[in-house]
Amino acid sequence: MNKLGYSIIKVAFVSFLGLVMWQCNPEPPKSDTTTVTIPKSTPRANQRKVPKFEQDSAYAHIQKQVSFGPRVPNMEGHKACKAWLVSKLKSYKATVIEQDFTADSYYGVTYNGTNIIAQYNPDVDERICLAAHWDTRYMGDEDDDPAMHKKPIDGADDGGSGVGVLLEVARLLGENGIDIGVDIILFDAEDNGNSSDEAFDGPAEAIANAETWCLGSQHWGKNPHTPNYKAKYGILLDMVGAKGARFPLEGHSVNSPAGGAVVDKVWGLAKTMGFANYFVPKKGGAITDDHYFVMKYRQFPMIDIINLPGNSSGTFGSHWHTHDDNVDVIDPRTLKAVGRVVTATVYRENNGTLK
Repeated sequence: MNKLGYSIIKVAFVSFLGLVMWQCNPEPPKSDTTTVTIPKSTPRANQRKVPKFEQDSAYAHIQKQVSFGPRVPNMEGHKACKAWLVSKLKSYKATVIEQDFTADSYYGVTYNGTNIIAQYNPDVDERICLAAHWDTRYMGDEDDDPAMHKKPIDGADDGGSGVGVLLEVARLLGENGIDIGVDIILFDAEDNGNSSDEAFDGPAEAIANAETWCLGSQHWGKNPHTPNYKAKYGILLDMVGAKGARFPLEGHSVNSPAGGAVVDKVWGLAKTMGFANYFVPKKGGAITDDHYFVMKYRQFPMIDIINLPGNSSGTFGSHWHTHDDNVDVIDPRTLKAVGRVVTATVYRENNGTLK
């Protein structure tokens, strides 16, 4: 995740991006049940019970990803994890597409990447898109120990948590029918961009630097798995598993056309479900993340649920891009909050009609 995308927006770059918008220690909830209010106008025959998201299952999926080691493109752990992800999604009754691509990193290495797309009801026209990135960073450049800077990180939260949540959502979709089309996209090569402040001399350089990130979503945005693909809206999950996580309103999410309505839907639902201490209705920074490039190239609103704690020395928390980003930072209660809100959002959409 690009820390610099946040800082640029807060300084001179904010005015430029405004012209090209299309570019680039909470307490746990007291209730352990998922309660969703279905609008009275919805016919009872079309009402679907929201299946229970199991945080322990999502946590186990994160542990499994970390067990492969760093999932940096071209590394053995990356290859092994890809095979496991594809197999797991197929076991959850998804139609799975492996979109292979090559992309040049900013430091001269050509990545062999794969975007993994899991489709539910692929023939239904009206769709929603759920996404996360599954790769991990090739270096711990924010680590306090300089000797650790060149070693790849585990990425339990940054990468693993979003995927862990979506795998549990996929299990629920496979076991519980739904009328709408759902695409779960695991983007590759997101987290290996240039985070050097020296690259920022002005707006043009900032955009060029931003595009060193999110290589998988850039590729998919230009080459979607279905020609002319467009969803009603999308939800991106990034760093959604840490203790003390706080999800404010990400800048690109609320400023994009129709994105504010999706944010209102999700954050409003989180409040009714008792998770407002995680989903904070306060605006945060605009982040260079996969949703930014999806909106740029596919032109549908996509929001980013991303941890911006605001009370740490780093933009994304003290474990971000360090070797502390391991399973010890993951809190199943955070996974529950995010997973149950996303699941409820999906299952509120009834009978092929997106509200």
